[in-house]
Amino acid sequence: MTASPALDSALAVPATPPVAAEPENLAALTRPDFPLLAQTACLGQPLIYLDHAATSQKPRQVLEVMRHYYEHDNANVHRGAHQLSARATDAFEGARVKAAAFVGAASPREIVFTRNASEAINLVARSWGEANLRAGDEVLLSVMEHHSNLVPWQLLAARTGCVLRHVGLTETGELDLDDLRRQLSERTRLVSLVQVSNTLGCLNPIARIAPLAHAAGALLLVDACQSLPHLPVNVAALGADFLVGSSHKLCGPTGMGFLWAREALLEAMPPFLGGGEMIQDVYLDHSSWAELPHKFEAGTPAIGEAIGMGAALDYLSALGLDRIHAWEQMLTRQLFDRLQAIEGVRILGPTPEQQPDRGALASFTVDGLHANDIAALLDSAGICIRSGHHCTQPLHRLYGISGSARASLGFTTTPEEIDRFAEELKGTITFLREHS
Repeated sequence: MTASPALDSALAVPATPPVAAEPENLAALTRPDFPLLAQTACLGQPLIYLDHAATSQKPRQVLEVMRHYYEHDNANVHRGAHQLSARATDAFEGARVKAAAFVGAASPREIVFTRNASEAINLVARSWGEANLRAGDEVLLSVMEHHSNLVPWQLLAARTGCVLRHVGLTETGELDLDDLRRQLSERTRLVSLVQVSNTLGCLNPIARIAPLAHAAGALLLVDACQSLPHLPVNVAALGADFLVGSSHKLCGPTGMGFLWAREALLEAMPPFLGGGEMIQDVYLDHSSWAELPHKFEAGTPAIGEAIGMGAALDYLSALGLDRIHAWEQMLTRQLFDRLQAIEGVRILGPTPEQQPDRGALASFTVDGLHANDIAALLDSAGICIRSGHHCTQPLHRLYGISGSARASLGFTTTPEEIDRFAEELKGTITFLREHS
């Protein structure tokens, strides 16, 4: 008698739990789209780009869209009745729609185009901050913030008398939530934090922080420059009130960024800059303002750059942020494994074991050696990393160091590049110690 499939199934030896599938190799899929990465460096060595946290490389799709605009549609937006202006306006406003979808905004009206994330934070500080903060009100930041999320608030404090407070770190280099809870009070008006630190790589639990801030009566601003290119970000899920991003971190052109804010907040905020485009009616002694979001976009905008950013967001969306995050998580574990095996290397921030969703970068120091010397010698081998304070001087002072070296990854990074970087770093350390 032949056993039935059901009986076979019942008598079968229980299978071992399935092994988690390896993430898809996005580097193999995407490298042909990035012409810059195909070049050779010094002495014919292949170029290895490990500075994605500073700026991303641009795929052909972005370069071609920008070239098409300048060759076929170049015109000013919104103001012209002719066909070139109409096409330029459609592409420009289409980029706004794409940015809104990318972060889960309720409406494109909630997306304000800026030159970069720094300008977006300055916009909030100048417009919302000056309208709402008074002497004694508090803005809660952290010691890990990029200078772009420190200096605008320092300038605001000098103008208004508001007080700046800073959340500390845990021993593993993560945001100290207990300290954040202690510092929140009825005087707190704004909490402004990075989502992923560009130096520590830690992923701050914004969705847990938002209800704490709101319960204290404060708004929440999120610097998402280092998170948007690497993992899914949704403003509603985060519970944010403001969020800023930068095109050049997102495979898009420089000179372009955006502010997302809840529509009711933007409606209540006064303009940041005055001039053409942001007005409805102008008289000699007074003016009225344009509808959102144009109220905050004075003058001729960066049209080609906005269109390029839109193409970059299309590219990332087609790849899928979940796929990008999974691939980069594997690469980050490999990067840490290789660095931790090198004597004298000290990595800042949590390990992948301590925080699996941490950012795809590693900032590190080497005992007795200067980060700039390390980066210079690696550059001579065709390997591009960052050295210095990474615009986080207060954080480096907290650790008692003047700077660090940083290797930061992207979805185009290959495992072989990480291995070669580690081998070249070992040779660099040996050379510098022998010649110091």
